[in-house]
Amino acid sequence: MENEANKYPEKHFLGMWIGLGIAIFSGFGIPLSIATNNPGLIGIGPALGVAFGVAIGQSIENRYKKEGKIRPLTEREQNRFKTLINTSIAILLIGVYIFLLLLILSNL
Repeated sequence: MENEANKYPEKHFLGMWIGLGIAIFSGFGIPLSIATNNPGLIGIGPALGVAFGVAIGQSIENRYKKEGKIRPLTEREQNRFKTLINTSIAILLIGVYIFLLLLILSNL
């Protein structure tokens, strides 16, 4: 029987390729924004990176799953994932709150 240490946890390749996609495509939006004189296009780079990362990561994940090289998450990994999600949501909500507060204060 194959050793569990030789298997990857679920979502391993998905997360890795999303990170790589963001890192690779992040610089794409800045020159596009400058060329078109539209600062709203700065965010297109990370968005493209996430899209490519999800596509590539999920395809690799599916291939490895068929080969039996993907294992389910352990209870500890699931708890860490839930904590990460909850922390990310809390940081997002704090950011939205600060943004709205600054927006309101700038209009006074």
